[in-house]
Parts: sequence; structure tokens; C-alpha cells
Amino acid sequence: MESASPRPQKRTHPLRAFQTTLGIAILLATLFTALPSRGLVSGDFYQRLSMILTPQSADGAPLASRPQLRIGIVAGHLGNDAGAVCYDGNGEVTLTEADVNLKIAALVEQQLKQAGFQVDLLNEFDTRLNGYRALAIVSIHNDSCEYINDQATGFKVAAALNTNDLNRANRLTACLVDRYQRATNLTFHAGSITSDMREYHAFREIDPSTVAAIIETGFLNLDREILTKNTDQVAEGIVQGILCFSNNENVEPTPMPGLNP
Repeated sequence: MESASPRPQKRTHPLRAFQTTLGIAILLATLFTALPSRGLVSGDFYQRLSMILTPQSADGAPLASRPQLRIGIVAGHLGNDAGAVCYDGNGEVTLTEADVNLKIAALVEQQLKQAGFQVDLLNEFDTRLNGYRALAIVSIHNDSCEYINDQATGFKVAAALNTNDLNRANRLTACLVDRYQRATNLTFHAGSITSDMREYHAFREIDPSTVAAIIETGFLNLDREILTKNTDQVAEGIVQGILCFSNNENVEPTPMPGLNP
């Protein structure tokens, strides 16, 4: 076995060492310039230095210290039944509400996660709904496949009939109505909101502090094209409504049956 020959020692190139020293000097000079001189005198230099080096959010808070808000998204009928079922002229099933709901809900989940939220995608009768606590929960549904009349197009939004926090419930529904209508240009049908929506089962199961709403994003007959071919647009409307609520953005109050005197 041959003995290993000694490795030659690395030699630092004088020019490279000079460039490194110059780079550090420029960085320190920049930091000192960015900090008011009184910061050095008052002894808060390291605090100011830390603020410069720590990534900041739009509101000035360090990104690492911002709490991750939880949002619940229920894909209507998922894990329970098909919901509304659409047939072709031969009696074959062409579309189910549950499939459309899930496609929309999955996109909403994805977009909210990208926005920094913690998101739970829930089944219709998910055991996690019992005592569920979050900033908000939104259940996604759709209306009938049958042709009713030419006015059977558009969406509905409702909150719990017996909500514990009327102001926040009104704000969530108003945000969803306003932002969803902007994103889709669909008509809001406040007058056709049913008691089944206002007394939705999940409203009774979740923690009373969780603000909740249910949205029927359209009719599977006249609105089928936007619901199935522009699903990202539909999901964006819901996401923008949740962001409006979460960020306390400006929105005009929307009268909701059962919530306003």
C-alpha cells in the first residue's frame, strides 16, 4: 500500500482576497448608510440591521413571524352522493354536481395555499367538521341541471340563519358576492336563497367562532360552460371573496335573507 503524498496547500489569490474584502466593505457601507446615525448612538444597531436583513411582507411584518390562517373548503356532496345529475338525450350521465364542486374546490384550495393560507379540503359530511375551527369555511355547491327558465342562471351565497357573529357573517357573504360577481359576471340571486342553504348542516357542526358560508356557483344548465370550461375563473371569484374577508377589504354590504332585520 502506497503512502499518500502530502497535498499541496491552497494559495489564496491576492486579487480574489482583495475583491472579497472590497465586497464586504461595500455591504457594510450600504448598511451604515441605510441606518440613521442615531441608531448607533441609541444602541439599537443590531435590531435595525436585523430588520434590513429579514424579509418583510407588504404590511411590514417579518414573513417568518406571520401566522398562517386556516380556511376550510367543503366540496359539496363529496364522499356522500352525486348531487345534481346531468343526463344527455339518451339518458346517459354527462356530468354530476359533485364532480364540478370538487374541481372548483381543488382549485380554490390550491390558490389559497399559494396565498399563504393553511387549507383543509373537506367532504360533505367530514368528521373534521365537528367543532371545526378556522378563520372561515366555505361550502361549494351548484344548482340544478334541468332547464327552468331563461332566468335560471347565476349564483347564490348564504350564511347561517342563526350565526353567532352577524357582522362577520355579513362581511363574508358580502365579500363573496361582490368578488365572485366581478370575476364571473354572473347574476346574484338573493331572492331565491333557500332555507336549506341558510340551515346548512355544517353550520351546526363547526365551532361557533368559525364564520361560514355556502355558495352555489351557478346552474349546471345555463351556466355549464363557465363552470366546466372556465373553472379557474369560478375558483378565482371564491378566492378573491375569501381574501376580501381575510384582509378586511372594502366592500358594500349585501342584504342577505335571514340575516338582516
